[in-house]
Amino acid sequence: MKKAILLALMMVLSFTFSAHAGETFNLLTWKGYAPTELIKKFEAETGYTVKVTYSNNEEMIAKLRATRGAGFDLAQPSQDRISSVQKKYSIYQPMDYSQIKSALFIPSMLNAVKRNTAVENNSYAVPFCWGTSGLIVNTAKAPGATDYTALISEKYKGRVSYRLKRPTLIAMAFAMGKDPFALYGSPTEYKKLMNKVADELIKAKPIVKNYWTNGDALLQSMRSGEVTVAMAWDNGGWKLHAENKDIDFIAPASGALGWIDTFAIPAKAKNTKAAYAWINFIMRPENAAMFTNKEKYATAAVGVAKFLDKAVADNFSRSFSEDTIDNIKWYPPVPAHIEAIEGKLLDKIKAAN
Repeated sequence: MKKAILLALMMVLSFTFSAHAGETFNLLTWKGYAPTELIKKFEAETGYTVKVTYSNNEEMIAKLRATRGAGFDLAQPSQDRISSVQKKYSIYQPMDYSQIKSALFIPSMLNAVKRNTAVENNSYAVPFCWGTSGLIVNTAKAPGATDYTALISEKYKGRVSYRLKRPTLIAMAFAMGKDPFALYGSPTEYKKLMNKVADELIKAKPIVKNYWTNGDALLQSMRSGEVTVAMAWDNGGWKLHAENKDIDFIAPASGALGWIDTFAIPAKAKNTKAAYAWINFIMRPENAAMFTNKEKYATAAVGVAKFLDKAVADNFSRSFSEDTIDNIKWYPPVPAHIEAIEGKLLDKIKAAN
């Protein structure tokens, strides 16, 4: 009987593999979100050939707008960059939750993403991972850097780096004692606040070593000591801490910025079956933990604790006390008019002498 069951199982797996052999699965994602080990494992299990294109939120929107949602089977935008984009450009298709193994996800996070990506009667995503951006600090060389204001402080002149992206605007607004998210519904007031932020960042341009665009390059500049204070993601700080205990991620006094990255299916995806297969595959606890151990991002999967490396678990407990977790500023969905305001101000900062 056992041999018969085993034979039947092998036949099912063989059929599944052969049914998809030669089919390509096109994934539009962030660097690090599709580890080579997991791609090989998925290809071996399913027969699909995975083609990965690396991107970020702005580029994902641009690519999918240009093709009206074609060219990719699965994308990984942040949850706050979906509903407003979908209302305006219709680049995604509703998520078929019957194809998702919901038991693999942290229930509260799955429900939050459903809620925050809803447009009319449909929702458009499921969560993949979450994390925060804050400060990466060489505490031996910049012991006083505990908030975003360090990024514009003369004290660290020539040793500061951050991205010229919207998180920097948001962070500086919170550091000024304001709540930019509370002004999303008031474009005039939001623009006034962001103009003040832009003025501060322009004034502080001589302090900045560089505006980083490549995460690996930023980490290298911190390893060398060229940069001692940066605004970046928590996992980058933890990677550096494993090499040099003087460098670590710090949740800023005015609050780390919390994000959730998702899975969303483009409107004209050709291989949705592969997309759902990848989601259910990578959210299995052992696979999700492999991703977290490698990239240091927190996963939205349940049951991963027993698969996590001790050093990874220690990162979370070291950087996030109960108070700092309570103080995380979670990104809400971004209205389209807000992005337009921010885009003009970022261009203004970039062009300023």
